[in-house]
Amino acid sequence: MIRIDAVWLAVEPMDMRAGTEAALGRVVKVFGEARPHHAYLFANRRANRMKVLVHDGIGVWLAARRLNAGKFVWPHDTTGTLSLSKQQLNALVLGLPWQRVGEAGIIRVL
Repeated sequence: MIRIDAVWLAVEPMDMRAGTEAALGRVVKVFGEARPHHAYLFANRRANRMKVLVHDGIGVWLAARRLNAGKFVWPHDTTGTLSLSKQQLNALVLGLPWQRVGEAGIIRVL
């Protein structure tokens, strides 16, 4: 199992044709560095595809997810990056509104 201590979401869309090296370059450009045991999430413009780059302390892993219907709930009006909890990451990957998931799985109204 890959250990993930922190999850970061990039707001700007990324070209999903990017491979591991291009995605790592994008992480360094957007976040300043790729830290061990951190996951970095990017989506395409339509927000129906997502890539996750994880630095495991030795190398990097790149995973992709595509929704056949619907799209990921991705912020559009914010600039920069956001930090997500593990519960928020689980909701995001399923295509659920992750912004409403709080501590201990509590759902709040925004």
